[in-house]
Amino acid sequence: MKHDTTIYIAEVVDLTHEAQGVARIDNKTVFIDGALPGERVSFRYQRRKRNFDEGELVEILEASPDRVQPHCEYFGMCGGCSFQHIKAERQIQYKEKQLLDSLKHVGGITIPTLLPPLDSAEHWGYRTKARLGAKWVKKKDRVLVGFREKRKPFIADMTHCEILPTDVSSLLPAFATLIASLSNPDKVPQIEVAATSAINAYVIRHMFDLTEEDINKLLAFAKEHGVAIYSQRSGPDSICLLYPESVTLQYDIAPYDVSFEFQPSDFTQVNQTINARMVAQALELLELDSNDKVLELFSGLGNFSLPIAKQVAQITAFEGDKGLVERALQNAQRNGIENIQFYTADLFDETDLIKKQLPEEYNKLFLDPPRSGAMQILPKVVHKKIERIVYVSCNPATLARDAKILVEALGFKLQKAGVMDMFPQTSHVESIALFTR
Repeated sequence: MKHDTTIYIAEVVDLTHEAQGVARIDNKTVFIDGALPGERVSFRYQRRKRNFDEGELVEILEASPDRVQPHCEYFGMCGGCSFQHIKAERQIQYKEKQLLDSLKHVGGITIPTLLPPLDSAEHWGYRTKARLGAKWVKKKDRVLVGFREKRKPFIADMTHCEILPTDVSSLLPAFATLIASLSNPDKVPQIEVAATSAINAYVIRHMFDLTEEDINKLLAFAKEHGVAIYSQRSGPDSICLLYPESVTLQYDIAPYDVSFEFQPSDFTQVNQTINARMVAQALELLELDSNDKVLELFSGLGNFSLPIAKQVAQITAFEGDKGLVERALQNAQRNGIENIQFYTADLFDETDLIKKQLPEEYNKLFLDPPRSGAMQILPKVVHKKIERIVYVSCNPATLARDAKILVEALGFKLQKAGVMDMFPQTSHVESIALFTR
């Protein structure tokens, strides 16, 4: 469209899952970055499309009572957060609304009982896992390390991050300087972070062979800052610990007396406070007893499997990542848990799962799929003996789609659902749902 500098006025009536204000102008939807429901704003059109338009916020004429001053100076430019301008106690309510809207519009389902949201007092410095971009920027003559800019492919020019732990955030400039000193600073695209109470680990992704001088610089950096440094030349199998000689990355779920060892690139929940509460809620909804036989899909490191195993007769768990299955088995052995079986299977290929050794009987099902959901596999594993299904989701839209399958095709009723604020300050929605016959 030809650049339109005209200023328009809009009444904002809703909020998208990406924190864009929703307005209606001439019977057409306009998404306005930074605007909140209940506000009267002025804006300029950025893009006009067939079904909707996008606008740039110019001025807030009447502010929402939910609005607060963003805590981070990079808010609006950095794409890591999109909810910082909303009161913390209202953020979780907007996420709850997104869950309800998805279930209603995608699944055609209303929740009989809405679970109280699992909120966290830790709204800052909670993120223990992250993938940070790195980029040599010729025009700036330096390396940038951080999250990507909002809706752009560029790395945000930032020196700290408020949602990362303080000791991780404070090292962003030092990592930028370190990468700039390497022999090919333009070929280091990513740093993966895994923070634990004992040590913080960093995986340096490099698309060239490190020289001896490069390795010495990485070793010196790790020693100076007391961190673990790994190199990654190609795929995940190429990850190699450089310093120290050995390291154990671990997190605990204290109420169940279980601990989990993991590798720095393994999937773990980013917010350990909410993770412990989420596990507790999942087990409560399953109503476990010592006679239960449980099937778990997408079991990962055993984050839910091990606590479940402590309360049931048997649990059989399936996961698509062979490395995670190996570490889940090791975690079960370390914790002295014997009534659990882990298997590797492609959970997006129902024929692969059926070939595996599915248990003959299981009366409860737990699943925690990725964003794409579990649509393909549900009809193959949901049999008539299942009494309860607990489904943890990181995408309300695919949860709603799968809920429709469970309700309309497989004879279940959605009894309860709720949200968990795993990612404060962001629009990411983590949710949990209970289905019964």
